[in-house]
Amino acid sequence: MFAYTLPAGCQNLESLRLVERPDPKPGPGQVLIRVRAVSLNYRDQMIAAGKYFGMQTTREIVPASDAAGEVVGIGAGVSEFKIGDRVTACFTQADPQGSASGPQVPLGLPLDGVLAEYIVLHEGGVIPMPESYTFAEASCLPCAGVTAWNALMVTGRPIAPGDTVLVLGSGGVSIWALQLACAAGARVLLTSSSDEKIERAKALGAADGINYRSTPDWEREVLRLTNGRGADCVIEVGGEGTLSRSIGALALGGKVALIGVLAAPSRAVDHGTLMFKRGSLHGIMVGEKVLFQALNRAVQIAGIKPVIDRVFGFQDARTAYTQHRSGEFVGKVVIEV
Repeated sequence: MFAYTLPAGCQNLESLRLVERPDPKPGPGQVLIRVRAVSLNYRDQMIAAGKYFGMQTTREIVPASDAAGEVVGIGAGVSEFKIGDRVTACFTQADPQGSASGPQVPLGLPLDGVLAEYIVLHEGGVIPMPESYTFAEASCLPCAGVTAWNALMVTGRPIAPGDTVLVLGSGGVSIWALQLACAAGARVLLTSSSDEKIERAKALGAADGINYRSTPDWEREVLRLTNGRGADCVIEVGGEGTLSRSIGALALGGKVALIGVLAAPSRAVDHGTLMFKRGSLHGIMVGEKVLFQALNRAVQIAGIKPVIDRVFGFQDARTAYTQHRSGEFVGKVVIEV
């Protein structure tokens, strides 16, 4: 089979290369999946750059964590799946080289990822795709979709109809959060550096958008747009660079879901305001399989489909990474395999 790999100690995208590897075979309790689509996350960019929370690749590794495909082989004892089933891989897995009951760790680092023609996983790390989804659409669920679901519906107080949700940016997690929050009856505000992206977000259901370049004190604009009340939930993907503004935009008793680290540090975190507002700050790291299953049920009932900005062929994977790294997209960038 063909797969893309990053070398040990990689520090740039230019080291991504296409290689030929032996076709994998499923062992006991494992399924062999013919990968049909892979979606990219900001995490994949950080890993390629050697900047993922101080972690680096220690061996040649297949990158990316989010894939959908079809089961083409099953090992002894597999009971949940059959040949031909359309499935997605969960973000965290037991090591395919070890026990199915072993520690759960992410695909793409430290485990081999999914940017390959075939992958082998324990059946417990796989779930059926939503019936109405294409492979490309299903590949957008495992990391970004589950993270947004966790932030909105699971961690802290679940959002409710009439709440205000503030979404920072227009990448995968942010757009998923916009769609899920709108489906839950919340009012969604979105920040972006692009008026064009704001208009696209409004077309998806956002009530208002704030251009943070022309309105750098955007937390004040959030308060103005909510008549001084603030946001009940903030989808915080900027990290230290935007966290204090997110806290400033909170409503009393609101929550900040800390997900990303996209913005450069610029000011001290305002702990006092968080305390005064009786707000809560939650670190979000994707979510367990049970959350993924709940998300799948929700998107099928609500009829939500992911926003896919661009689709690339397998041979153009590096171009897909470059496009994703540029930030010139809304929602997700997908590679069809």
